[in-house]
Amino acid sequence: MVEAQGTILTDRQVEVLELREKGHTQQEAADKLGTTDSNVSAIERAAESNVEKARRTLELVQTLRAPVQFTVSAGTSFDDLVTQVYTHGDEAGIKIAYCRPELYTHLYGMLEEVTNANRLERSTTIGLTKDGEVNVYADSVTSTE
Repeated sequence: MVEAQGTILTDRQVEVLELREKGHTQQEAADKLGTTDSNVSAIERAAESNVEKARRTLELVQTLRAPVQFTVSAGTSFDDLVTQVYTHGDEAGIKIAYCRPELYTHLYGMLEEVTNANRLERSTTIGLTKDGEVNVYADSVTSTE
């Protein structure tokens, strides 16, 4: 078993995730661990929630560490969002690492869960790195708990 030490996952969560990644059903995992399939389901949900929280934490930190940060309000169209990224990059002397269609796709991929009809449903903080990478942190995204 892979060690959970130093992570936000428990040893039991790692055991369950490993078994599930190897293709075991919840019942098979429960039998191997001497528990019930509903308990395995609960452990798996808690582990996935912890993974999502860790992912969101990394998004936040990467955005906060970016030398250029700005917030885009809910209701902003993706076309306006892309334009704002280029404008803020130009003002800071940062060459954005994406052409317009690539940037649109990159942003949409990161913000799909807070987007409706190509408009942001929640305010979003954008961070631009010196290398032109674009980081995103969507405020108040609903967790998977």
